[in-house]
Amino acid sequence: MQEAIFSLIQSLLPSFIIAIISYYFFSTFMKNEEKRRRFITVRESQAKTLPTRMAAYERLVLFLERIKPASLIVRTKSNNLSKSEYEQALIAAIEHEFEHNIAQQVYVSEECWNIIRAAKNATIQKLRQVSMTDKLTTADGLRQAILNDLMDKPTPSATAISFLKAEVNDLF
Repeated sequence: MQEAIFSLIQSLLPSFIIAIISYYFFSTFMKNEEKRRRFITVRESQAKTLPTRMAAYERLVLFLERIKPASLIVRTKSNNLSKSEYEQALIAAIEHEFEHNIAQQVYVSEECWNIIRAAKNATIQKLRQVSMTDKLTTADGLRQAILNDLMDKPTPSATAISFLKAEVNDLF
């Protein structure tokens, strides 16, 4: 009886070992195939979405250029406006530009979008800061003060544009 069991184990052991080795190779093969399929899908997806993402980055750079105080002042005229009305017009122009580009956040990283918002808010804060000067009484005076204040310092937009460029470089 023992010999029969030993003989049975002896004949089944190689089959069992082959079954384990086959299972290991088959599961490894299936995992590699799944990784390959995912890679191909991601690569195809990136090829389709890259132009859209690049357009979003371009629009955000344009937004940041448009909210630079020097650009903003050139586009926003101070005709017959008081200092506070002109300040509000500048801020409204920034907010309008931001709202116009808000959908672009879908195509950029969360960190990038936070930097864009921070640049917008810092620009508004800087305009309000300059406007609080008691020496200024007219919109033209405010225009001049904003230009003078920002001549020597990098704008928040410039910092954000640098970040955008770095993020675009990381895509390639």
